[in-house]
Amino acid sequence: MKKKTKQRSAAKTENQLQPSKRKPKAKPKPKKKLSREELEKPKKPPTAFFYFLEDFRKSYQQEHPDVKSMRDIGKACGEKWKTMSFEEKVQYYDIATEKRQEFEEAMAAYIKKKESGEYLQQSDEDYEEGDMSE
Repeated sequence: MKKKTKQRSAAKTENQLQPSKRKPKAKPKPKKKLSREELEKPKKPPTAFFYFLEDFRKSYQQEHPDVKSMRDIGKACGEKWKTMSFEEKVQYYDIATEKRQEFEEAMAAYIKKKESGEYLQQSDEDYEEGDMSE
């Protein structure tokens, strides 16, 4: 029995000498402050599936009030989406297409403003106003 305890204690000391195999925890990155330009940039619209998910979630929760997990709702939604015919999906594709068109128009206006330098002028004015208030 004494041999086993010596082997165990020797193994423990060897493990203590070796560097840890675990990766150190990553430090959370500090949130960067967005400029006025970045705040006004249009966001991409959701896909047709997400518009379907919105409708499906409401009806699914009415039919199954005991299910609270978004994971379960998402799985059921995905299965339903896969089994739907194209004709059933068309209404959601139409909504997504409209929103995509609106996004592209807003993005074109945003790029036009950016290229004209409006954002640079506005940020300079905001900066000057901020100095006067101090």
